Amino acid sequence: MSATVQEMRSIATKKEKKRGVHPVILAIVWIGAFVWLIPIAGAVLTSLRGFDDFNARGFWSIPESLTLDNYVRAWGRMGINRYLLNSFVITIPSLIGCVMLASMCSYALVRFQFKLAKPLYFMFVGGLLLPFQMLLLPVFKLSNDFGIYNTYWALIFFHTAFQLAFSTFVLRNFMKTVPASLFESAMIDGAGEWTIFLRIAFPLMLPGIASLATLEFTWIFNDYLWALVLVTDNALKPITTGLANLRGQFTTDYPLIVAGSILACTPTLIVFFALQRYFIGGLTVGATKG
Repeated sequence: MSATVQEMRSIATKKEKKRGVHPVILAIVWIGAFVWLIPIAGAVLTSLRGFDDFNARGFWSIPESLTLDNYVRAWGRMGINRYLLNSFVITIPSLIGCVMLASMCSYALVRFQFKLAKPLYFMFVGGLLLPFQMLLLPVFKLSNDFGIYNTYWALIFFHTAFQLAFSTFVLRNFMKTVPASLFESAMIDGAGEWTIFLRIAFPLMLPGIASLATLEFTWIFNDYLWALVLVTDNALKPITTGLANLRGQFTTDYPLIVAGSILACTPTLIVFFALQRYFIGGLTVGATKG
């Protein structure tokens, strides 16, 4: 009987291998990847050419020579290193605060059965439907009244609060997949709620937190609008608004700006590739739960 089962499995495996991917679909994927990579290749090539060569030959041309001078100038003299540091100072506390608050909110919404659990959850979901442009004036006035306008704290507090709705929505669905018997067993053993959250719930949420952190890091790090509204001091600007300082009054050094842009997007690419194995799995777990 076991031999028959093994033969059936081997036959099914051979059929799957023969099936493969249709050549037309494979060709479409390769063409799409090539088209998507064309602007990136052009940007990298532009960042490695000189200002005079770019103006003389144009964007889509073969440069006479390649140089790393644009990266050196952008990193040092044009202050990209300072703007990147500002972005990390804003992004990391915002990310930590958002993830911790969202994990506690999702744990409470799933763990405790109280009348306002569903209305609170719908309030978080409703926050996702609110256009953030409506908050420009209230947030500006609020940060000014609290005395945090034109400081790191204005952006940190805003990103933590604004990203809390989506983070809670994702982690709450993830928490729904955790069996309630785990929490009940821990309570029988004498564990308190904080112990259950820190020792059981939070570690089980780590795959979802990893995928969420990838998204949130990218969104916060690449924010432009709120950095433009809440910070005006050049010494405090993140990389998104700091890149605008690379433009001259009468001429624009496009190779220099492109080099600065590539340096600006490097941290988000590193974070994504480091956590990509958690990304899809963490977002899809609990997608069918209520």
